[in-house]
Amino acid sequence: MSLAKLLTGFDDSALEELEQRHRLLPEVKAAYQRMQQAAAGDGIELALVSSYRSFAQQARIWTAKYTGQRPVYNKAQQQIDISPLDGFAKIEAILLYSALPGASRHHWGTDLDVFDKAAVTTDYQVQLLDAEYQQGGPFYALDQWLQQRAARFGFFRPYQRDQGGVAKEAWHLSYRPLAEHYLNNFDEIMLTDAIAQSELPDKALLLEYIPLIYQRYVCNICKE
Repeated sequence: MSLAKLLTGFDDSALEELEQRHRLLPEVKAAYQRMQQAAAGDGIELALVSSYRSFAQQARIWTAKYTGQRPVYNKAQQQIDISPLDGFAKIEAILLYSALPGASRHHWGTDLDVFDKAAVTTDYQVQLLDAEYQQGGPFYALDQWLQQRAARFGFFRPYQRDQGGVAKEAWHLSYRPLAEHYLNNFDEIMLTDAIAQSELPDKALLLEYIPLIYQRYVCNICKE
């Protein structure tokens, strides 16, 4: 298995399925299931919103946002119109909540977005909004539980707070034993090659800003 292909979302051969449509690396799946069992003992029904995403899947999300077919949100989580924006401003608006294809931690099979199924009705549509995980929101108890216990199972939250790159994402968990190694081995060349081979809109502009995207939106995470 090529590490570059794994890290940029082009190799899913090592993944295992769980919870129907979701996939993770075997070690991550096992750790998640242990955490899920522990959470159940505390009345929390830990469930996945998102896990592995391929380059192609991330490219569809990115392109839909770039072309105005899918909503884009600002830091206040209000929907904004990005059509008047030019150059990096338009890219930056999307990067706040959606990784550039090839640069998403969801490519690695180590990262997942979670919610508490027991806290909402069966027809509830999870929005992955900060308000859902804050006091008064349906997933506040989950947020507090993860803060106290996620590390016991090897998980941390890379977007625990806004550091000037990706916005705060209380729902995003990363499996440290593998993800830390992957981040240390992921570089600008891998990302450049992935984008160069793609058919993303304004590809030349994206390639121009790879160094900045890499530093601000890939390496700039909460490591504690």
